[in-house]
Amino acid sequence: MRAIPINKGWLGKSLLGAAAALGLAGVVHAAEPIPVAVTANESSPVGRAIFQGAELAVDEINAAGGVNGRKIHIDKYDNHASSADAVRGFQRATRQAHDVAVVGDYISEVALALEPWAARLKEPYIITGAASSKITDVIHDHPRADKYIFQNTFNSIFWAKSVCGYARDILAKQLGYKSAVIVSENAAWTKPLDAEYEKCLPKAGLKVAHKIQFSPDTNDFTPIFNKAESYNADVMIVGLAHTGVKPTVQWHQQQVPMLMAGMNVQAQAGGFWKATNGATEGVITVDLGATKASLTPKTQHFVKAYVKRFGENPAFDAYTSYDAMYVLEQAIERAGSTKGAAIADALEKTHYEGTIGRIAFYGMDHQFPHAMKFGPDYVTGVAVQWQNGSQEAIWPKAAASASVQVPAFVKKGGSD
Repeated sequence: MRAIPINKGWLGKSLLGAAAALGLAGVVHAAEPIPVAVTANESSPVGRAIFQGAELAVDEINAAGGVNGRKIHIDKYDNHASSADAVRGFQRATRQAHDVAVVGDYISEVALALEPWAARLKEPYIITGAASSKITDVIHDHPRADKYIFQNTFNSIFWAKSVCGYARDILAKQLGYKSAVIVSENAAWTKPLDAEYEKCLPKAGLKVAHKIQFSPDTNDFTPIFNKAESYNADVMIVGLAHTGVKPTVQWHQQQVPMLMAGMNVQAQAGGFWKATNGATEGVITVDLGATKASLTPKTQHFVKAYVKRFGENPAFDAYTSYDAMYVLEQAIERAGSTKGAAIADALEKTHYEGTIGRIAFYGMDHQFPHAMKFGPDYVTGVAVQWQNGSQEAIWPKAAASASVQVPAFVKKGGSD
């Protein structure tokens, strides 16, 4: 069992509490920060992005005067991609550190493990990366108990719809592709993703020739690529998050004559070019933001501040975690309280123009209660392609920084 290190922020707040007991309560209260927990696997670039996005937002909020005159303090919990560690951190955050909300994680299995605790402890939990649609299924089935949970990112179905949006406009209409093979890792988030791919790709103009799922522990992708090629399809529509580097490098090394598109979470990160030694050239992935896209007036402010501070481009959940802290700030201000129920009620009324679009949550009567709203009036996502070491936005047209390019070894036009 991993030991969870003592959180210095919590210790500091405990000392402040002791000072209050000695008669200094008035002085302490004026300076008392609002504690918020952030949880992720810090060793992963995608997990690190959650901490960094949240940290950047909090520093900006505090510099502007805080929340109703109180600064926000972040308590970091590295959950090591372990549901057990995440639960222990969540319990510590609520019971000992008295964090008023928890923000994070990108692993669906971890988020699903934390949901019962958010309901039991009445703790607002804003998920900024985990995509499984089961997250909102839980809320749908237990609306009163699970009203504290919000998914401030696309669920798997919305990710697939965004992929199909650019598949229609770029892959089918512009490149003339006609067929696709779905290639996804076997994980909680990919099951609804693949199911939606099978529904929306034909509507986008791409016949689904076959679906391949593989274990995230796979090292040799040669049999998978050979099988995909055997169906004579034009493009691989992928679902990759836990994996990403190995299939991308091997796709390039083996000169697989099918464009790699779909959703490759690791390819969203700015360090993916270096991680693959340039093998990601030509790979297309959907994202929630892009370094060269101006989705809202706030996008480029965030990108420039993030790159300047952390020396790398933001991953998708850096955008959502940054926005989540502002969404939480506004909810606390509307509620006039840091009580869990009051914050949850205020979060339901969210209408915030963030870095990725206008953020709002579906109501309890929706198929996906408390999921982030999808669509042209809210958030639609953006398609990015790696070109000459840079991430270029290629869709939607209004946000594009470049036109799509097809690697020399990839087939052009559509199959019969």
